[in-house]
Amino acid sequence: MSDREIRAAGAVLWRGTGETLRIALVHRPRYDDWSLPKGKVDPGETIAATAVREILEETGFHAILGRHLAKVGYEVANRGGEGMVDKTVDYFSAQAVGGEFAVNDEVDELRWVDAVEAEGLLTRHGDVDVVRTFYALPAELAKVLLVRHAKAGKRDEWSGDDDLRPLAATGLRQAEALRALLPAFGVDRVLSAPRLRCVKTVQGVADDLGIEVRHEPLLSEEGYWPDPVLALARLLAIAGDGGTPVVCSQGGVIPDAISALADRDGVEITASKRGALPSKKGSLWVLSFLPAAGNDSPKLVAADYFASALPLPEPARP
Repeated sequence: MSDREIRAAGAVLWRGTGETLRIALVHRPRYDDWSLPKGKVDPGETIAATAVREILEETGFHAILGRHLAKVGYEVANRGGEGMVDKTVDYFSAQAVGGEFAVNDEVDELRWVDAVEAEGLLTRHGDVDVVRTFYALPAELAKVLLVRHAKAGKRDEWSGDDDLRPLAATGLRQAEALRALLPAFGVDRVLSAPRLRCVKTVQGVADDLGIEVRHEPLLSEEGYWPDPVLALARLLAIAGDGGTPVVCSQGGVIPDAISALADRDGVEITASKRGALPSKKGSLWVLSFLPAAGNDSPKLVAADYFASALPLPEPARP
């Protein structure tokens, strides 16, 4: 992150269903504007953590994050000196799950509005574009959090069974970062390929929930490739089971599985320069699905990649 860049995060906060669906807009007396709730990243925070914290501070509501809606960039005055600096705001869809608004240091009024009211009230056109992106899909989507296992010890330095190769020190830090990050998305089930490094990557999440890690052999490399169709059917079944599961798998599975679902359901995802979808160790894909209707399987509608669960680095100093 540049020393001349401000990072921030916010959300389209929603509640209700169908015709009762409403989103939250906040009035900031300092700027005399109507805005989506948002704010700057604090040291040691991830973008997702910032979004959840800022929603709570500005609106009084606890929230569960959904799909990533947009990254909006613009220039603002440099408070620490002359000229302008770049500001980037990441916006999520976020469901309000409890709380109550109270006037605070930043916001003196909150309104729950529909799409038409939101477009007429918002001050910045960029916020209007974010709201339109939100309304392009249903608010209520099923989610699967697909994680690649954290960094393990080197294969050529491990003499035991490769299934039992443990996490390295870096991998342990990545696992702890995922333990802190995944609750922001409302994780409530924990599944994993049977390998130790996969299980240990999400064990802390399961411990915090007080549940067991359930093994999913079809989502290991050995289980996936003999019958990818069967493995994808299993992943879709997990998506259709309700709740928000996290599934820890391997680099030989995740890019192919997501690409196959995206091709099937017509979702465009930007690949890396080498043509494959990214899947760094300790990374997260948030997969959003339309719930199954009748005998149909869930349909992928969005796939958002987070290369690391670790907090953003602090800006470089001169």
